[in-house]
Amino acid sequence: MDVATSAAATATPTSRPLRVGLIGYGLAGSVFHAPLIAATDGLVLDTVVTSDPERQRQARAEHGEDLRTVANADALFARADALDLVVVASPNRTHVELARRALEADLAVVVDKPLAARAAEAEELADLAERRGLLLSVFQNRRWDNDFLTLRDLIDQGALGDVWRFESRFERWRPHLKGGWRESGDPADVGGLLYDLGSHLVDQALVLFGPVDSVHAESDVRRPGARIDDDTFIALHHTSGVRSHLWTSATAAHLGPRFRVLGSEAAYVKHGLDPQEDALRAGERPGRGRWGVEPESAWGVLGALENTEPVPSRDGDYPAYYAAVADALRTGGEPPVTAREAARALRVLEAARLSAAEGRTVRITETDTDTAHP
Repeated sequence: MDVATSAAATATPTSRPLRVGLIGYGLAGSVFHAPLIAATDGLVLDTVVTSDPERQRQARAEHGEDLRTVANADALFARADALDLVVVASPNRTHVELARRALEADLAVVVDKPLAARAAEAEELADLAERRGLLLSVFQNRRWDNDFLTLRDLIDQGALGDVWRFESRFERWRPHLKGGWRESGDPADVGGLLYDLGSHLVDQALVLFGPVDSVHAESDVRRPGARIDDDTFIALHHTSGVRSHLWTSATAAHLGPRFRVLGSEAAYVKHGLDPQEDALRAGERPGRGRWGVEPESAWGVLGALENTEPVPSRDGDYPAYYAAVADALRTGGEPPVTAREAARALRVLEAARLSAAEGRTVRITETDTDTAHP
């Protein structure tokens, strides 16, 4: 990892909890960030920023009447000295500006994915964090999905032999638009599935198989009234020789396997999604019994043709992300996901967007910072 955090600037006393300000209390803020922050030893949710009075009431009901709620980010930054970490879980178009403001206020920052619309913007934020000796991390929670953790173990153990092709899907059946900025056609909103679920798909592929030297993508707008991609395929060629085939769709009336990974000795096939998101949406919280466990009926299988055996799924572990953030803040160590890693994934997403627009394979290198904006 590349973010250089300064122990002197980011290490904090262990005698008190680290105080967190959370900007945004929509889906990302209320379902993912706030519950995981609250469940992390050494972190305390101090302030929530939302202009919606109902969401303010919801936040206090869920996290205590002592929780401070404010209507805008200005009110949060006005008391920056009272905070140790800012979490940006607001709409995508605000991520870069709010992350920059937090860093300039000498605050460590976690930003929900995607960090930015362009790799160059992500690199600029990484540079700023490094100059100021501050932690800057991106919330890529799906590195702690149960299926991804299980697959990493299988690859590390050599259970598949040499991996040749990695197939990964986040598919949904949502034939009707829901509205909101995620379905906006305005480029400033950074909407569409390529930058939403595609951010996870690409991040996972890079973690497993390393850098990419070429990208081919096909991206379509299928649903009536849609203005941004809702059905996208991405093919990556990794410098390691592995090929990743990635799908994200809101128009899949029949869902394919979450993973289908083909190797020289065996294949691993897994259906269904990690249970943690549904658990969080239902109000379940880490720390109240075993977390992230999947029933045996949902386990994937390993083998060749008919000779397959079920593979017990590891428990999913979203809480590990914020536990690692808290540790990095106290020790001055590296965060669990760095801004440089986010920039590399954005470079691939930019190349995918360009490929789909121009109908050609796009070659990229580690030095490219603005592939889709020649």
